[in-house]
Amino acid sequence: MKLYNSIGPNPKMVRMYLAERGLSVPLEEVDIMAGENRQGDYSTRNPRGQLPCLELDDGSYLAEITAICEYLDDVNGSSDLVGTTPQARAETRMWMRRADLYVCEPLANGFRFAEGLAMFESRLLCRPEMADGLKAMAANGQEWFNGQLDGKTWLTGDTFTIADCLLYAFLEFGASVGQPIPDSCPNVKAWYDRVAARPSATA
Repeated sequence: MKLYNSIGPNPKMVRMYLAERGLSVPLEEVDIMAGENRQGDYSTRNPRGQLPCLELDDGSYLAEITAICEYLDDVNGSSDLVGTTPQARAETRMWMRRADLYVCEPLANGFRFAEGLAMFESRLLCRPEMADGLKAMAANGQEWFNGQLDGKTWLTGDTFTIADCLLYAFLEFGASVGQPIPDSCPNVKAWYDRVAARPSATA
């Protein structure tokens, strides 16, 4: 088994999961800055050219971070990070979906269509005119999460999950590309600091 790894929030989220579980998977670095993920052999592993991608023992490949983490959880014994009951797993997926829709995707595309345009315009469909609106949507999503985190330690309540890993990885990335957590979101900031204090945050 091997994890194709790179810079960026999606690989970071999977590395955080691995660190939380104490799992070790060999990493092979892919240079996305040079476009290595859009060329040659890598495009046969993941036709979308995205990172990360997990190579299984039988030579097949899994992409998409939720699928990767759920697979690794299944083959290594289920954990609270994904959920040990049907309800817990469903709640984790629910918060993963909310994080993706309301924050992660608009934040990432806001970057790709603006500060990252020179890198991405030759690789995928970009709409620079949408950048400001997408960034505003990501900020608005964080304001929604701010309300949802009131009185809670983690997104699902008292249990730290891969949903927390996902949102943290993207907010960390956002802070590095001019999209910091809004001042109007103290609960998100406090939650972010709690995640940042975990050893896995440095993965």
